[in-house]
Amino acid sequence: MADVVTPEVRSRMMAAIRRKNTRPELAVRRALHAAGFRFRIDVRKLPGRPDLVLRKWNTVVFVHGCFWHRHAGCAKASEPKSRTEYWSAKFAANTARDARNEAALLEAGWRVATVWECGLDAPFREETLAALAAFITAAEGRQAEIPAAPLVPARQAPALPPAD
Repeated sequence: MADVVTPEVRSRMMAAIRRKNTRPELAVRRALHAAGFRFRIDVRKLPGRPDLVLRKWNTVVFVHGCFWHRHAGCAKASEPKSRTEYWSAKFAANTARDARNEAALLEAGWRVATVWECGLDAPFREETLAALAAFITAAEGRQAEIPAAPLVPARQAPALPPAD
């Protein structure tokens, strides 16, 4: 399927996607700050530059977009129809990098929480943020994915009408 915009417009659109201070990240930061947590943002000395670092709790938080970081089974992690080879390689590199960074942080003794974008949608936000706060303050557990399962289910093909 051909792209609906010109390559120049697509390039401008993709360049506008930010690496930090995204809407999901800001929602997490606001909620944690309101709950009394204090943190540093975008700490460059740590592997993967975690979105939030809570030194008091020895915890780092990544706020992942479902599309870019490939939240398995989530509708927001759709596959682009054009340039499929490029996107497959891009997504594979993203997920491999995420796994390397998480492993390095765990090895260094950090606790790692990954908050997925779909969990921050309006109907799920409070539950997701409560789960994150509970993970941060809990003494057990070294890593967590919040939410553990996609909250925006993958689209199903429409059912065919019964044959007469």
